[in-house]
Amino acid sequence: MTQRAEFDKIELYLIRVLHTVIVERSVSRAALRLQSTQPAVSAQLKRLRELTGDPLLVRAGNGMTPTATALQLVGPAASLLQAADALFSPRMRSASFDPQTTTATFRIAASDYLDPSFLPELVAHVHHAAPGARIELQALSRDFDYRRGLADGEVDLVIGNWLRPPEELHLGRLMSDEIVCLVAEGHPVVRLAEGAGKGWTVEKYLGCEHVAPSPLSPGALGVIEEHLASLGLKRNLVVRSAHFSLIPLMVARSGLVLTTGRLFCSRYAGVLPVRIVRCPAPFPPLAYYQLWHDLTHASPSMRWLREQVREVARRVAGPTAVPATAH
Repeated sequence: MTQRAEFDKIELYLIRVLHTVIVERSVSRAALRLQSTQPAVSAQLKRLRELTGDPLLVRAGNGMTPTATALQLVGPAASLLQAADALFSPRMRSASFDPQTTTATFRIAASDYLDPSFLPELVAHVHHAAPGARIELQALSRDFDYRRGLADGEVDLVIGNWLRPPEELHLGRLMSDEIVCLVAEGHPVVRLAEGAGKGWTVEKYLGCEHVAPSPLSPGALGVIEEHLASLGLKRNLVVRSAHFSLIPLMVARSGLVLTTGRLFCSRYAGVLPVRIVRCPAPFPPLAYYQLWHDLTHASPSMRWLREQVREVARRVAGPTAVPATAH
């Protein structure tokens, strides 16, 4: 009976505080996001600790980190908030969505491996179609668990490329791209690749000094490494960089070889002293996807956002865009 009485005291706002504090890992940042005060959020956190019997956030170095119990609670908390939004929000109940009047916030996590013009084009397109909406862009990096971010409602959409996208998420293919190599204008492989290109062999390719982006998770292989490993091949990787957009400049000033999609490389050819050459190793087309969770699958605003992403992909990629498919 006492347990039921405690349960009946839990209001929806307390669940929102729980979710925000765990996601932000900071009482002060949670207070800003909730448009509240630090003492008020601290008082709510004290209530939550009493209700759960767990500290939820503990000191770790100069910051705070969620406990194991807190990480178990954040998913159910996100689901409760989504369900409440569906029950009580007119925007969610309505089958229609009006981009001209919406004040929604669209949270997108995306890699910078795409065509460099893609995200600027997407922001301009969405801002024009939905002038009152807000857009938050999150980088895909090894410090961000995008699968948990989608499950927790921290982001609405993830855009990137995978050989095998996660099976538990919905996906829509956006575009496919040819794998090529980007090298400095005076790199010896330019001469090898010219004409019939018989001197530009897989062995020569593997023996070059290569640069690649940092993997999305510690210990993981990138898309290029993963495919080469499946063929029993390994290249001479000497530089990894978390700043993918700076790699073409590194290539232009060195003997490094970057292997990635033609769309990305084409934006730098003619701007920097670099050349695009074919990749002698056999690669399938590089596929780009947008991924989303069940939490946002039926949302009219999120359906609209996914349509805008597909439209921009068609515009940017042209013939390399793929037909709109999703599951």
